[in-house]
Amino acid sequence: MEQRSIYISAFDKKRLLALIDAEISGRGRLDDSLQNLKSELEKGIVVEPDKMPPNVVTMNSTVLFRDMEDNEEMTYTLVFPAHADMDQSKLSILAPIGTALIGYREGSIIEWKVPSGVQRIKIEKVLFQPESQGSYEL
Repeated sequence: MEQRSIYISAFDKKRLLALIDAEISGRGRLDDSLQNLKSELEKGIVVEPDKMPPNVVTMNSTVLFRDMEDNEEMTYTLVFPAHADMDQSKLSILAPIGTALIGYREGSIIEWKVPSGVQRIKIEKVLFQPESQGSYEL
C-alpha cells in the first residue's frame, strides 16, 4: 500500500484515538486495521476544524467513490460504529474501507489490504463535509 499523509481535524483525532483505545480494551489487542488507523492518525496533518479543506474526507462526511476494479460508484457517510447502518449508507470508520477513507482528498486513489488481496478505490467527490458547513463537533 502506498504511503500517504492524511488530514485530520483535531476533534476527530481525539475521538478516533479514544475509540481505538476502547477497542483495544474490549478486544485485548490491536488488529491490523486498527493499528493502521492509529499510525495514520499519529502521523497525519492535524488541522483545526474551521481550517479543514472542503475536499477532505472527515468523520460524518458523505463521499462518492469508485471501485477501480469494476468501475462501480458508491456513496457512503463515514460514521462512528454506533451510527453505522448499511441500509442508510452509513459506513463505520472501523470497517476496512472506512479506515481507508479518512483524511483523503477528492481525486485520491486509495489502496488497502482486504482478505482477498488489495482493493483500490478513487474518491470522486466529497458530497458533504460537516466542517465546511460550520459544524465542527458532529
